[in-house]
Formats: sequence, C-alpha cells, structure tokens
Amino acid sequence: MSFAEEFEANLVSLAHVLQKKYALLRDLDKSLQENQRQNEQRCEKEIEDIRRGRTGNITPNTSLTQFSEEALDEQKHSVRIADEKVALAMQAYDLVDMHVQQLDQYMKKSDEEIRKEKEAAAAALDLENSGKAGKAGEGGRGGRKKTRLATAASTAAASTAVTSTNMDLDLPVDPNEPTYCVCNQVSYGEMIACDNNECKIEWFHFGCVNLKEQPKGKWYCPDCATVKKSRKGR
Repeated sequence: MSFAEEFEANLVSLAHVLQKKYALLRDLDKSLQENQRQNEQRCEKEIEDIRRGRTGNITPNTSLTQFSEEALDEQKHSVRIADEKVALAMQAYDLVDMHVQQLDQYMKKSDEEIRKEKEAAAAALDLENSGKAGKAGEGGRGGRKKTRLATAASTAAASTAVTSTNMDLDLPVDPNEPTYCVCNQVSYGEMIACDNNECKIEWFHFGCVNLKEQPKGKWYCPDCATVKKSRKGR
C-alpha cells in the first residue's frame, strides 16, 4: 500500500474516531448542563433556607458562602465533567494535527520525487541531444540516397552568412558540434551523403558540391568520384 492509499484509509478512520469523540462531548455537555442546573437549584434553595432560618443538613455555623456536602459534590462533579471535555477536545486536536503533519511530510516527499524526476528527464534530454549531435552524420549506406535538412534556425543563420560555394560561416557555433563537408563547417541547410562507404567526409552541403536538387541514383563526392574513375581506368 502506497503512502497516499494509507493516508486516505487513515482519513476515513479519523472521521469515525472524531465522530465518536464529538458525540461523547455532546453527551458530557448535556450532563454538565444538567448537573449545573441541579446544583444552582440546590444552592438557591439552601441560601433561601439559611435566610429563613431553616438549617436542614446545614450546620448552625454555615454562612451564606458555605453549602451542603451534596452541593459541593455536585460542583466537584461539574469540574470533573469539564476536565473530561477538555481532555476529549485535546485528543481530537492531536489526532487532526498528527494527520496534518503526515500530509506535510507526504507533500514534501512528493515535491522531492517530482524534482528528481524533472532533473532525470532533463538529463536524459541533454544526453539524447548530445547523442544526436554526435551522430548527426550517421546514416544508411549501400547505395541509398541520403539527404537531410538542418534545423530551421541553423538554415536561416546560414543563409545570411554564406556568400559563396566555398562557405565560410561567421556564426557562433557550439565548439563541440561536429563539422562536415569540404568547407569543414557545421550542419545546415540541405545536405547529401556520399555513397562511398569509405568516404572520409561523408556529408556535404548542396552548395559546396554544386547541387541544386537531390540527384537520382548513387552520388559520389568529387574526391570519391575521381578515385572511382581512376580505378576504372586501370
């Protein structure tokens, strides 16, 4: 059982316990009111008897501030009932306070777990982005035509920085970002991969190899094409 499920079960139990304590408090309050009413009537009667000179259970030396044993016992009983009510109220308060503290601990624990999950997700995203950057030049070989588009931001920046086919990019780039093509620059715009499995460069910008659109069939970069021709001429 998870903490949340256990806490929810405890809340249901707490409601029943509080209901019983409040019911007992109401019963004690009724008993206290009845005892106080009875004691007030007794005291009023005893005071009236003293005024009329009737002693009854009151000794001859009894003054107006002294009452019979029965009246004093009723007053003591009222104090005991009031003490019981206070004790019950304190118990109910302690129970609620304990659950509030448990809820605070659960919230802190949940916040900590959420924070750790966010940090882990951010770290995983950074790792994934790093992996993509490191493998940006990877792709299938074996005669498959491969072209790709760099990010829109990189393309827009490259369009303002490129002034010729020998592209010198005057752009602030990540020093860890891999470079490609004969221009030895980062990935941008549309690129094509050489179909020579042993090509040292592999990826080329269209403009650097005088391409305006994707060629049909296999395509070899200028260096690999020269090597291929020289091998055929032997």
